[in-house]
Amino acid sequence: MPTLYIANKNYSSWSLRPWVLLRELGIPFEEKLMPFHGSAFTGFSPSGKVPCLVDDAITVWDSLAITEYLAESHPDVWPADKSARAFARCAAAEMHSGFMALRTQCGMNCGIRVKLHRVDDALESDLARLNALWNDGLQRFGGPFLAGEKFSAADAFYAPVAFRIQTYAPPLDDAANAYAQRLLALPSMREWYGDALKETWRHAAHENEVAEWGTVTEDLRTV
Repeated sequence: MPTLYIANKNYSSWSLRPWVLLRELGIPFEEKLMPFHGSAFTGFSPSGKVPCLVDDAITVWDSLAITEYLAESHPDVWPADKSARAFARCAAAEMHSGFMALRTQCGMNCGIRVKLHRVDDALESDLARLNALWNDGLQRFGGPFLAGEKFSAADAFYAPVAFRIQTYAPPLDDAANAYAQRLLALPSMREWYGDALKETWRHAAHENEVAEWGTVTEDLRTV
């Protein structure tokens, strides 16, 4: 059984991607959570970052690489239809390398609610692209997921965005908000969220990032 190393569920958007993919597809794995503070990620991850999947003698240390590694033995990782599969791969890759304003200004922090100070041009551009991409996939392949009727890696890569939408309520259209709500309602996402609320760790860099871009209006985390 492979082992997936992750960091704090409240903050670690990169960890969520392979975790939710494994959970939703019913692929057995062992979870090892290593908190950000005081962790020596280099002890198991060549890059010193998470997520990192260890499968016997094989170590895979990037979320997209983990996805492709899993797809070699689990075809349901990507859609069966060639066109949907191409779209799903493009969507996942775009999330993996883009949306920098969304990442920076709306960092994942599951257990709080935040009123943004402003939506600047960079964030507005990212939100417009998010709207367009999600609507394109949902309309072209019929939903309810991004590339068709089944959950795939494309949805896993946007799962952290659903938590960001819950936290910051950025301006998005009805279809995009409805898709985010479908992701949040998944059993795996509800499990992750419940665990995140119970965490008592606080990481200063993540907390300070929130304060730079918005005002916390509610904190639902365990004190």
